[in-house]
Amino acid sequence: MLIVVAGVNHRTAPVAVREKLSFSGGSLKEALNRLKASPVIDGCVVLSTCNRTEIYAAPLELDEGLNAIWAFLSRWSGASISEVKNYTYVHSLYDTIRHLFRVAAGLDSMLLGETQILGQVRDAYRSACDCGATNRVLNTLFQQAITVGKRVRTETGIDRNAVSISYAAVELARQNLGSLDGRSVLIIGAGKMSGLTAGYLVANGVSGVIVSNRSYDRAAELAAQFNGRAVRFDELYKYMEKADIVISCTAASHCVVRAGELARVMEQRRGRKIMLVDIAVPRDIEPEAGRLDGVSLFDIDDLKNVVDQNLEERRQAAFQAEEIIEEELAEFMQWLSTQFVVPTIAALKKWGEEIKEAELRRALNRLGEMSEHDRKVICSLAGAIVNRILHVPVAQLKSYALTSEGHLYTEVLQNLFNLAVPGQKSKQAVLDRCAEGDQ
Repeated sequence: MLIVVAGVNHRTAPVAVREKLSFSGGSLKEALNRLKASPVIDGCVVLSTCNRTEIYAAPLELDEGLNAIWAFLSRWSGASISEVKNYTYVHSLYDTIRHLFRVAAGLDSMLLGETQILGQVRDAYRSACDCGATNRVLNTLFQQAITVGKRVRTETGIDRNAVSISYAAVELARQNLGSLDGRSVLIIGAGKMSGLTAGYLVANGVSGVIVSNRSYDRAAELAAQFNGRAVRFDELYKYMEKADIVISCTAASHCVVRAGELARVMEQRRGRKIMLVDIAVPRDIEPEAGRLDGVSLFDIDDLKNVVDQNLEERRQAAFQAEEIIEEELAEFMQWLSTQFVVPTIAALKKWGEEIKEAELRRALNRLGEMSEHDRKVICSLAGAIVNRILHVPVAQLKSYALTSEGHLYTEVLQNLFNLAVPGQKSKQAVLDRCAEGDQ
């Protein structure tokens, strides 16, 4: 009844290593089947994203399970086991559960509070289920992790504030213009940042997209992504007369939007306000343009201030999220402790009862004839002795079950008394299964 995770992420391994350890599509199914075929792995889930690859497993023995995972990763990546170990982090049971809850909540992501990871956790779990690779404990763990991720986002709002420059532009647009439904945007420049910003604006209601770039072909290519329109660079000011928002992000070494030309644009707009967002460095829009009536001008520093403020709000939300995770962790550990303890206690009591009955039969046969009263006294004495002997280990095991090392005490007790616990393998059974797998 162990749970472990071994993985790499953006903090522990460079992208060259993460690429070798990534899984997707058909390779993910193959990976799950290989892992599940290991004689020491009772269940597994593989979470693979651009920033992390993690294998969650329910090994029958801790050391053998981790060795099986490292050997698998070594074969898959072509790297040596020692190299794999150098880049991977490992958590067991208590820390594994907390880690997965934090991952699902977006607290372990490169971008604090990101929303995409929750869907990736859900997809990883579904893929493992489809392959029949999970077991009861992993099913419960991942179902609760998904619930934790949803609860954190609902109760803390950790993902509500923009923490990217391109999305901060959208947030500023909403603050200045209100609803973006039906608004139009003129994008100056056709680079990656322009495309991201246009995508966010369209997703938030902007319906008209015009793209202008010195290379008309690149402008047309970007405009096509949003069913927009590409215009020649020398027609820039003409279409600025119609746009509600202007986003400029070119690689020009000088300003491409002049205050004087913009003043004439504002005369044609007849009082209609316009919002200009200059993401470029060096700046694309002359600062004097922001002094014109009806013009709201924001540059990269304004956007960075929004990002910094929102990031701080996410950090504050993260404190609340950690409290939620601790609550959910305690709840899961209570459930998990029963999975460890109850079957073991039942097996221990059964063991004691079998010894008592065997010794009673032997003793009563030797004593020969006796009254019913004496027989009851002897039986009662035998039962009381067994109960007294088992009372302390049972009570201690229940207490240890609520700690992070509860599973270790449970396994020690099983091995000390050679208990046969339904659904759990003894050490000898694991070794036997490994031997069968090597043949």
